[in-house]
Amino acid sequence: MDIRLLNDIIVKAKAATYVGGGTKVGASRPGAHDLAWSEGHWRYLDSYFGGTDFLGQEVIWFEDEPVWAMNYYGHIVLPGLIDGQCAGETIKAALSAMYAEGRFLGGFQWSGAHGTYIDSSTGDVAHFHGREVIMVEGREAYALDYCGGLVKP
Repeated sequence: MDIRLLNDIIVKAKAATYVGGGTKVGASRPGAHDLAWSEGHWRYLDSYFGGTDFLGQEVIWFEDEPVWAMNYYGHIVLPGLIDGQCAGETIKAALSAMYAEGRFLGGFQWSGAHGTYIDSSTGDVAHFHGREVIMVEGREAYALDYCGGLVKP
């Protein structure tokens, strides 16, 4: 698997779905919210449960074989400082800026009207884990933990 190509596909898929207001598709599981993208031999699905507190999984397929996946859990830590709508607006704006750099993994910070988004991770596309937070008034008001990497038979 060409890791640079895979990174580019992941960034393109992520930018076109949650961040880009992409195509919602029928739920793959009861109660799931699913966003899909495809191009040529590539297919992507982001499937999650919940709202302000949520859990999900993203998968990339090449020629109908899963090649990459990521799991995540996010939640509002301090509802008195941020709500789901403000957190969502912050995350979408920050991720849009990160994806414009051609990447989705950490070492990224962005500030907006509702707080400062900070993402940090270790590893690379092949194997990684990380955390994104939104800081409001110097306090962690929202947090999401994620991990993932290549899927091998």
